[in-house]
Amino acid sequence: MHDVAGPPTGADRLWTVPNALSVVRLLGVPLFLWLMLGPEADGWAVAVLAIGGFTDWLDGKLARVLDQYSRLGAMLDPAVDRLYILAALVGLAVRDIVPWWAVLVLVARDAVLAGCVLVLRWRGYGPFEVVYVGKAATFVLLYTFPLLLLGDGPSTAEAVVRVIAHAFAVWGVVLYLWSGVLYLAQFVLALRRPLPGRALPPPGPTRFDHGGTGG
Repeated sequence: MHDVAGPPTGADRLWTVPNALSVVRLLGVPLFLWLMLGPEADGWAVAVLAIGGFTDWLDGKLARVLDQYSRLGAMLDPAVDRLYILAALVGLAVRDIVPWWAVLVLVARDAVLAGCVLVLRWRGYGPFEVVYVGKAATFVLLYTFPLLLLGDGPSTAEAVVRVIAHAFAVWGVVLYLWSGVLYLAQFVLALRRPLPGRALPPPGPTRFDHGGTGG
């Protein structure tokens, strides 16, 4: 969990190369959903998802190489990931490839964490520290969705892909929910800290003492 920063710094900049790539990824979300539900052009939908995954990796790489970290990028990048996941889940559920209950479980996880973020902002904190289990879950799910699309057919090859896709789906959902538990642990620890102006707790190490490096 990050404390909210004070005066504006270089991290507040908007116009950076990584942010531009995140905006391009964002524009791909409605295109991806239309390709899935309109013409059902699964090959093109998978291509859009692949491009989104590549630019997700590229904007993080460029942020490090060009030293163009920003608060907007820190918020926009995971938000776009969530939108791709939501779009894919809705599209797959509408086409009866995944059950609606699975969609509701994953959406509920994000809704609960969004509510936690609002509470934390009220208490003066920034966003959650990223946990790598969450990154892994997103990575696995973004590989699961194209496999589910490519496995949606009667041929033997598609049946093999479908089995692999279901294995990825189970692993991705487990990791996604587990990362939600880890974020909730951050939330609970934050609630145990006093609001500004209240007495400080006894000294001792906390989850928030390592400078926000994530992990």
